[in-house]
This record gives sequence, structure tokens and C-alpha cells, in this order.
Amino acid sequence: MTTIDDGNASFYRDNAAAYAGRARRTPAARLEKFLARLQPGACVLELGCGGGQDSAYMLARGFDVTPTDGSPELAMEAERLLGRPVEVVRFEELCWRERFDGIWAEACLLHVPRTELPGVLARILVALKAGGVLHASFKAGEMEGRDGFGRYYNYPSRDWLLRRFEETGWTAIDIEETDGGGYDGKPTPWLHVAASKPDN
Repeated sequence: MTTIDDGNASFYRDNAAAYAGRARRTPAARLEKFLARLQPGACVLELGCGGGQDSAYMLARGFDVTPTDGSPELAMEAERLLGRPVEVVRFEELCWRERFDGIWAEACLLHVPRTELPGVLARILVALKAGGVLHASFKAGEMEGRDGFGRYYNYPSRDWLLRRFEETGWTAIDIEETDGGGYDGKPTPWLHVAASKPDN
């Protein structure tokens, strides 16, 4: 099974320009919290970069950022903003080994099917250097489903998500619960995960 659902792929293909250009507030507080865990100029992988705004923020702060997205159309939108290549990478295709100091995965792993999430988390773990850090965010819930645009979400609970991280070898796992919104404009409970790769 691919981690790119047909409904998600078609939505981002057909709405790439509108999605990338939407009025979106860069999550500066979360970015600063993530970047504070890294050395200046550290090597960062962004998964699901969307329109590229978060990568632009990190680049402006002097970090060595590799932006990626699973949607070719969104990658093109991000390239226009960033003025640099954006690699098209699906989560199940991640093959870097101990390459990055940090991985930023804001609102993207929430599209990974529940049965596939442990495997994807394991691949992300391998891509990090020892002691590397991850930020990931998910729309909270109790069971997988689709939104009004037909996009698949895994909608995890805090406890379910914590177990998935624990069983794939992550450490220093912290999950913050917040209220927010999404592209559909509806109130949304969010889970923000900070986790680390063991030092040894």
C-alpha cells in the first residue's frame, strides 16, 4: 500500500496553487522551539513542505534545509517560492541514512495510513543522525477518516500516537495538545510531537 492516498493526491494536484498560496500563518513559535534543539546551521529535512513557507523560514535563519513534498505540483509551487529545487519524495521512499540533524514534518504525516505509520516512523528514524530530533503534527481523533475535500487522515488519539512512536524506537517523546484549524476552516484539535533518535 502506498502512503499517498488517491484522494489526497488528486486534491493536491488539482489545488496546488490555491493551497500553496493560501493565507497561512507560519508556525513561528513551533519552528523556533524545534530549531532551538539544533546547532546553528544544522542539516534539516522538511517533509511535506507544501508551499515552502516553513523551509523559507528555516533557510532565513541560516539552517541547511532540504525541502521535499510527495506532490509534484506542490513541489513546483515551493520551488517558485524558494528559488531552489524541491525533491518529490513519498514517505515510503525515504532512504537517507543518518543524514539529518532534524526533521520537520508539520501537518503531513497525518495523511499516512494507520497501518503504514510505524514503517514511515522507522524510515524517518534511520534518516536522522544519532541524537537527531523530529517535529511532527497530527489532527487528533479516534479513528481514521476523510475530510470534506476527500483527503484521508489517520486522526490518532494521543495514547495511540505515543505507542506508535515508542514501538518504533523513538525517545524523549513529548506530545502537546492544542486547538487550531485547517485548510477547511473548521476548528481542529492538534497533536504536536517532539521526539528524538537515541544517542547510541
